[in-house]
Amino acid sequence: MVGNLLLRGMLAGLIAGILVFAFAHTFGEPLVDAAIAFEEASAQAAGEAAEPEIVSRATQAGLGLFTGVMAYSVAVGGLFALAFAFVHGRFSSLSARGTSAVIAIAAFVAIVLVPAVKYPANPPAVGNPDTIGVRTELFFLMIVVSLAALIAAVVLSRRLSERFGSWNGAIIAGIAYLVFIGLVLYLLPPINEVPENFSAMVLWRFRTTSLGMHAILWAALGLAFGALAERRLAAKGGQRGRPVTAFR
Repeated sequence: MVGNLLLRGMLAGLIAGILVFAFAHTFGEPLVDAAIAFEEASAQAAGEAAEPEIVSRATQAGLGLFTGVMAYSVAVGGLFALAFAFVHGRFSSLSARGTSAVIAIAAFVAIVLVPAVKYPANPPAVGNPDTIGVRTELFFLMIVVSLAALIAAVVLSRRLSERFGSWNGAIIAGIAYLVFIGLVLYLLPPINEVPENFSAMVLWRFRTTSLGMHAILWAALGLAFGALAERRLAAKGGQRGRPVTAFR
């Protein structure tokens, strides 16, 4: 069962990857080109020599982007399927589609939205090359903390639901999650390395496009995998409205 769900998760990731690539190529690449043009103009004004182009821009925006997006989406789809196999039928009575949708929404919030509040995506020409290691560590730390806090909130919600009811337990746990994340966002150091003369419009559109790419990824995963998993679980003898666990 888990192997079958894993294959369906990778298939859902493949579908999501195609949608993300189309969106990124159409709306994201022109912004990358604008950022690169700014970087080249700044280097030329400073009298610096242009860096050699190891991989052509056409390849980066075409085959390179497609390969990267598809590899990432398929891998995330596989991990999504494993998370679904562990959660479904254990923590709620939701259907396969409902469980898939909840996981997708929770993952988008914890992995994408919360870290982006503190450390939003930046285009080329934004950021000091000497601090890339520190920036990467802080970003991944934010993801790990957000995921851990989300898992803790789910556990807390289940414990509180026994005393206060499901809705009240979920609300209290949600508030606790927000308070903790707010404290983490306050304590972690800020990073602002945007050049003064960099276009605010390009920066804003790049960051919203980045969020849009992730929103498409998780929405497509949640919907596509939910449909595929529901058919598989129904074929194994489960009813659409009755969850069947993947792990026995």
